[in-house]
Amino acid sequence: MKVQVMTTPGCTSCARLERMLDELGVSYEVVDLMEHPELIEKYRIMTAPGLVVDGELKATGVPGKEELAKLLGVKP
Repeated sequence: MKVQVMTTPGCTSCARLERMLDELGVSYEVVDLMEHPELIEKYRIMTAPGLVVDGELKATGVPGKEELAKLLGVKP
């Protein structure tokens, strides 16, 4: 499973999502949308962070920890 967190500079919500992923023991890649603006269009991300799993946008913003675990198929 490839997990990517689509971020923007200074995004505090992005940092919260990253902390939750760390707590769940999920490896992820951080992608700065300002460096890759084509991904905004590709995934139609209107708010950061965007959570992309195996090339599919699963969430924008910060889901609750249980919802995040469910999206990723891991235990909370």
